[in-house]
Amino acid sequence: MSIDYVRDGHIVTITINRPETRNSLDMEHFRDLAHAWAAFRDDPAAWVAVITGVGRDFCTGADLKKFIPELTGELPRPDGWNKTDAIHAVLHRFPVYKPIVAAVNGVCVAGGFEMLSCTDIRVAVPDARFAVMEPKRGLFAGGGSTVRLPRQMPYPYAMELLLTADMVDAERALAMGLINRVVPPQQLMEAAYDYAERITANAPLAVWATKQSAVEGLALDLQSAYENETRHSDGIFATEDAKEGPRAFTEKRPPRWQAR
Repeated sequence: MSIDYVRDGHIVTITINRPETRNSLDMEHFRDLAHAWAAFRDDPAAWVAVITGVGRDFCTGADLKKFIPELTGELPRPDGWNKTDAIHAVLHRFPVYKPIVAAVNGVCVAGGFEMLSCTDIRVAVPDARFAVMEPKRGLFAGGGSTVRLPRQMPYPYAMELLLTADMVDAERALAMGLINRVVPPQQLMEAAYDYAERITANAPLAVWATKQSAVEGLALDLQSAYENETRHSDGIFATEDAKEGPRAFTEKRPPRWQAR
């Protein structure tokens, strides 16, 4: 199957379309997902992304039946494979400062969970399940979860997920602060696009700078974070959109953002 990439206006939808493997990824699909994220990041007309899966799983990480033989050379590697593709596919060490909304349609574990922790807003169906599975297999979640989770949610909840490696359901994930909303399956994409559309109503450069300041600030001391925020603020106040917003408000009309 495929990694599907569609842009409609300013909203990009990236769909992991491998239901036959529970939306796990071999080298080809790690590569294609990494390329999809790069296409979103680099397209000035793409302002927000929605990531989802097909079938009963969101993403279950690596397709071990195929990915490991490809790594060991038992199976041929696809053309264009780069060793960083698997890392970049789950947004590890691949900063994207445009907003990303996750529409979690089912099981989200391993690399799928690592990717989830790089998204900004998360909507899930009641049957969604979440886990950092690696310790149960003697492995390590090296895609950023041990760094990001304690920064994103209360420490005891983060450590419960990381140390027990137990599966939690959508309601428990909501109570922990891992996700934003739980909605019926038939409302999942509607809810995700609602967030995306509300974001695209805002000035894109201001939104992207806001996300970048927030993400960078997590790694800085308080004073440095304030200084970094001021740098982003100064840059935004010098844009054309910063003139358009107040002008549109004064003229009582919707703003016409130019992303410049």
